[in-house]
Parts: sequence; C-alpha cells; structure tokens
Amino acid sequence: MSQSPRPVVGTRSVDIVVSLLILALACLLGWDSWRIGASWASDGPQAGYFPFYLSVVMGLAAIWGIVSQVLKRGISGEFVNAEQFGRVLKVLVPTIAFCLATQYVGIYVSSFLLVAGFMWLVGSLSPVTSLVTAAVFTVAMFVTFEIAFHVIMPKGPLEAALGF
Repeated sequence: MSQSPRPVVGTRSVDIVVSLLILALACLLGWDSWRIGASWASDGPQAGYFPFYLSVVMGLAAIWGIVSQVLKRGISGEFVNAEQFGRVLKVLVPTIAFCLATQYVGIYVSSFLLVAGFMWLVGSLSPVTSLVTAAVFTVAMFVTFEIAFHVIMPKGPLEAALGF
C-alpha cells in the first residue's frame, strides 16, 4: 500500500493568507482613492469615488473569507502536497532566476538559458536538442523584436558586443 505524499499546507491556511492579502490591497486602494478624492463634487463623482467603494466591497469580501475560515470546523483539506509543491518549485525557481538574470545579461541570453534548461532538466530531452531548440527560439525572438519590429528589449553585454 503506497502512502500519499504529506501535505505542505492546508486549504484553510491558504484561504486566510489570500484573504489577508486581498484585505491589505483593499485598504491600500481605499486609502489612495480617498487621498485623490472619493466624494461627490459639483460636477459629479471625484476620481476616487467608484474605486473607493469597490475597495470597500473587496475589503468586506476579504473579511468574510477570513471569518468564514476561522469559524469553520473540522480538518482543513490539503491545498498542496510535497510532490506537487516540488513540481511548482521546478518552474518557479528558474522563472525567478530568469527575471533576475534578464537585468544583468539581457532577455535573449536569459531566454536561451531558460528554454534550454527547462527542456533538458524538466522535459528530459537531450542536451543537444535542448540547446538547438533554445538557440532557434532565441534567434527567432531576436529577429522578431530587434530587427523586424524594433521593440526595445532589455539587453546585456552580448548584445552590446554585437552592436545592438
């Protein structure tokens, strides 16, 4: 008999944390709407009138979510188990590294590394297939954005050395 992977976090905890984040966002939006004017002026509603009341509704919904989870009885269901969380991290960590690397080596080198890495490590393809596909993808992206459409993309030292 196989044992199911242990849960990393329960549904109730995630619901409460997400509701708290929504409540914080609602407070920030409500405060900013009030700051720019959330009342009725002589010529109609001020700029923050509707956003303020939407943030109030959003805050009330978040409070409802928190209270309903705190008052809920019984065992919380599993939100994610260790195996699922590991698969999420296999994508999340390289994606965060891609975003950080883009600031230093540019989007094209970062994209090459991300695509090749995913294909090789996550997709279990051969290193040659991964490198060739990543190179074709990166060149196609470069030609499309830099040459065909002249879109300004984050560039690194390689593009500077090539004169772009």
